[in-house]
Amino acid sequence: MIRYRSLKSLYSCFSSLCAGLVSLMCAFPVMAETIPLSQNVFQRARQVTVGILADTQDERTPTKAGKVAVRGTGFHLRDGYVVTARHAAEKHDLSTGTMIQKHVRLLTDELNELPADLVGDSAFMDVVIYRVPEPHRSKLQTGTSFAAEDISPGMEVFTVGYPLGWGPTMAFGRLGNTNVFLPTVDTRLLQADLSTCSGNSGGGLFNAHGEIAGIVHAVIQTEKEETQTHCSRMTFAIPGILAERIINAALSGKPLAFSKLGVHMTSVKDGTKLRVAVKDVTEPAKSAGIQKHDILLAIEDMEILDAAQLKNYLIERTAPGQTVSVKVRRIDADLTFHVVLGGG
Repeated sequence: MIRYRSLKSLYSCFSSLCAGLVSLMCAFPVMAETIPLSQNVFQRARQVTVGILADTQDERTPTKAGKVAVRGTGFHLRDGYVVTARHAAEKHDLSTGTMIQKHVRLLTDELNELPADLVGDSAFMDVVIYRVPEPHRSKLQTGTSFAAEDISPGMEVFTVGYPLGWGPTMAFGRLGNTNVFLPTVDTRLLQADLSTCSGNSGGGLFNAHGEIAGIVHAVIQTEKEETQTHCSRMTFAIPGILAERIINAALSGKPLAFSKLGVHMTSVKDGTKLRVAVKDVTEPAKSAGIQKHDILLAIEDMEILDAAQLKNYLIERTAPGQTVSVKVRRIDADLTFHVVLGGG
């Protein structure tokens, strides 16, 4: 589990933000759709969840003879492919440094211990994929899938995992900010209000249908601890929509390329609103007709609210070579341009 130590200023910032959000919610109640969570959903989530067993040769995780130590959590996607957080599968060696393990051992809900081999990983988004060899796959009871529906603040989520090496346990809560940026990954994270600890890393963040809405990535640690373990209700997860793209690319053996629009952005005042404007323009936006100082209004009929939202849309929902419509305001006219996205 990635942790943050002595981040009192960050915690204070979050506290102020939460207080402001509470005031807004009191003035403008937000009604989140509630879907009954069934026992079948819980059972399936337990069955797809696996523990990532500690390497007993890792000096940080010594074990007693006959004891099993769980260092992280993962989930079985399909056909023996198991997904977890990359940092939950790293090995720390004094001579070779930190490296991703090519082979790991998994613990299933029925206490079967299974081997798994490295298939691919992404340091960009802290995701790694292993595969259980065919002779052992029958021990994996079922698989899961990524959620197709959009995620939104207030949505009910839960996770199954091995906090502090114990489990499997369940934790329930709701999504908070779905557009958080931390220095540990290069794109957005989901903030969830549910209890997780060291050992939950790599576990699935399930929606009410039992689908993967995200992958548990980090918790905020506000005070310095003498141990490597920590628990928090401020949990951060990799969005499932992005994790699915990374995983599918790894399974196909092709590098994942992200789209390039070719605009550098800045914030400007548009009436009473802050809007995103083009600070500088390069290819392919330039050839399509977009110019410096244009105010970006929408992409594919989705209103552009800020630069981060546009970046997320390009990373998660487009591919190089795809043509997208971009609506801009130039002086007093609204114009639409069609841009063939580049790769980057």
